[in-house]
Amino acid sequence: MSSVEELQGLIKRHAAPAGERGPGCMFAVSADAPTEIQHHVLEPTFVVVAQGAKRAMLGDEVFEYRQGQFLVVTVDLPIAGCVIQASPELPYLAAGLKLQPATVSSLLLEMDPADVAASEPAGFAVSDAPEALLDTVVRMLRLKDSPRDAAVLGPLVERELVWRLLHSAQGAMVRQIGLADSRLSQIGRAIRFIRDHHAEAISIPMLADMVAMSESSFHRHFRGATTMSPLQYQKLIRLQEARARVMADAGDVAAIGYSVGYDSPSQFSREYSRLFGAPPGRDKLRLGQRAVGA
Repeated sequence: MSSVEELQGLIKRHAAPAGERGPGCMFAVSADAPTEIQHHVLEPTFVVVAQGAKRAMLGDEVFEYRQGQFLVVTVDLPIAGCVIQASPELPYLAAGLKLQPATVSSLLLEMDPADVAASEPAGFAVSDAPEALLDTVVRMLRLKDSPRDAAVLGPLVERELVWRLLHSAQGAMVRQIGLADSRLSQIGRAIRFIRDHHAEAISIPMLADMVAMSESSFHRHFRGATTMSPLQYQKLIRLQEARARVMADAGDVAAIGYSVGYDSPSQFSREYSRLFGAPPGRDKLRLGQRAVGA
């Protein structure tokens, strides 16, 4: 049995529906049909596809990853994604791991300094998965069948998986997660500030000063990592937060718009409709009907 075939069986046994994650750092997801677009902020993560395919949109960029490929995300990114290849006979199957900066940092100490080279920050990439990486994911998922072993061996296999990533085609990207003074880490600090203060007006000079960059360098590196400007990033974060509040019935639409930073209800409704395909009230009704199978 190949690593991909064994991985398919393990994911089927332990998977949550696509878009959901069970407890623990390692997760497995499945879908037996193509899905609608889902919007969420994806934190630094590794995902490998064992079967089927998924499409993700980040700003104006569209990328796909399918069986035998893996995705690496290195900063918090507001991504829209959907499963594009799945059926009851051949469901979409994927497994992944949230990437911890502390784990990456500790492994960098074990690497040859010559291998820890600087690179331009990038927020995401897709590559073919080597056999050694697939084998490590298989062994990590096997541990879900043995909680006693998982408590001891899980952290060791997780470190091995991250080590494999550090020596993969996307190793330069992953290494920047663990370097406190890397350009990617600096952009990550700005991103976390925008997420924490999304309802406030942001100042590009202030953000650039926060990460010790010139404004032009900050814009270039931010766009390189996220494919968008800081203001575009903030707008997506605002709209995703607004949608979560709309779904939670947190108040009237205008009040929700104000709460995430919009001064104009009409602008809020217009931009919400452009991103999610319907104004807030209709979007809430549509998702509510879908939830009850209407």
